Amino acid sequence: MPYSGSRILRELKQNKPFRSDMQQAAVALMRTADVVRRAGAAVIEPLGITVQQYNVLRILRGAGKDGLPTLEVAERMIEQTPGITRLVDRLEAKQLARRERCLHDRRQIFCHITQGGLDLLARLDDPVLLAHHQVLEMLAPRDVEQLLSLLDRVREAADQSRPA
Repeated sequence: MPYSGSRILRELKQNKPFRSDMQQAAVALMRTADVVRRAGAAVIEPLGITVQQYNVLRILRGAGKDGLPTLEVAERMIEQTPGITRLVDRLEAKQLARRERCLHDRRQIFCHITQGGLDLLARLDDPVLLAHHQVLEMLAPRDVEQLLSLLDRVREAADQSRPA
């Protein structure tokens, strides 16, 4: 049975229905992801970094003192980006991250978070958490569990259909 909700149609000021419920769901998911991203950006960007730079800093904080190779940072990004080197360049220019060559393999560069990066993340942790809670607060805990399960299934299917 087709989904009869039309909020996404109204938001996009679209008069014609989508060609399928799957197309409508995909567009609604992209629109919702943008809403969540903008809520985080409203807290993050006033402190002088982008959402993607924030993501890199969180990844580097999680890596600990050993840091991570640049390509592994790229693999762990929420939004895949081909410009990981430029992202780290900008963080390094702001003294929030640093790079060093691997002692065992000179071709590999490791990225590390600096104390300045740690301090910035500490300032952002609670405000970002609050912004994300505010975006999703209308969902009951069981709804959040169901949403997480559905999103996991979508990503898993996408991973399985992607060529190795």
